[in-house]
Amino acid sequence: MDHRVTHAIVLRAPGGPKNLLWEEVAVPAPGPGELRIRHTAIGVNFHDTYVRSGLYKTLPLPGTPGLEAAAVVEDIGPGVTGFKPGDRIVYIDKSYGAYAEQRVLPAALALHLPNAISDEAAAALALKGMTVCMLVHHVHKVASGQTVLVHAAAGGVGQPLTRWAKHLGATVIATVGSTAKAEIARACGADHVILYCDESFVDKVRAITGGKGVDVAYDSVGKDTFGGSIECLSVLGHLVNFGQASGPVAPMNVSVLAAKSNSISRPMLFHYIRDRSSLESIMAETVKVIAAGVIKTEVGLRLPLKDAGEAHRALERRETSGALVLLP
Repeated sequence: MDHRVTHAIVLRAPGGPKNLLWEEVAVPAPGPGELRIRHTAIGVNFHDTYVRSGLYKTLPLPGTPGLEAAAVVEDIGPGVTGFKPGDRIVYIDKSYGAYAEQRVLPAALALHLPNAISDEAAAALALKGMTVCMLVHHVHKVASGQTVLVHAAAGGVGQPLTRWAKHLGATVIATVGSTAKAEIARACGADHVILYCDESFVDKVRAITGGKGVDVAYDSVGKDTFGGSIECLSVLGHLVNFGQASGPVAPMNVSVLAAKSNSISRPMLFHYIRDRSSLESIMAETVKVIAAGVIKTEVGLRLPLKDAGEAHRALERRETSGALVLLP
């Protein structure tokens, strides 16, 4: 067998960023339906920190974290069609494995990367862009004239979410944690920006909307904002909770939704791209808005792959805005 010796980040036990170990690994030749690929840029997401800490027990240990990356095809396995060595690809893999210099990947997960999109842009925006596409087109269809609340609007998902919602004609109310992040949110098109650490976002939303509330609240913060997000909803308003940066949401009494006939969703992207047709469709929608400049690559931090732990520290301390990218 043609094995290559390379390096990867290996998680052997859940814990802090120091548990992300830089180790030598062997990468086998691709089997039937597989590609052997060399990563060129790797995306970092809050989901990765949940996996590392043990909050999400979805990575068998020892294992290599990482959901998304851009890469170049090095070799193809038996039966693979549509790909050849030298092709640029991007992928999302719910089974993880992206924090590596090289790996073997099922060809069914790979998507050709258009020349107009750089490797860094693909790694920074594949998961985030497809997540936003899911949020504004599939979980709740944002339309012109709606009012949208976006928490953590200066973050890696918050920025493209603000831009895409604004592109669709919505009025965007953004919450951020600092004046510097407020400027980022405004640059993304937010109509109103609330510093939620300094003022009640519930009171501000009520004042901005004349007491009506918002049609949809996109909440990736979780514990600290969930209750307030419900209060911000209009009659028939929809809360989309798609993350928990401040911690998991406590159990709630569902009857509180009856006061305004509200609804709550807790979507996971992988359920929306569970077959090849859905994957290609959502990726095509995402590539279209990236190519049109509707959403942009806002890379807040670039680090060598071996320093993945430092990327996690920065993300958990909320020291960055925009996306984080690891470079092999």
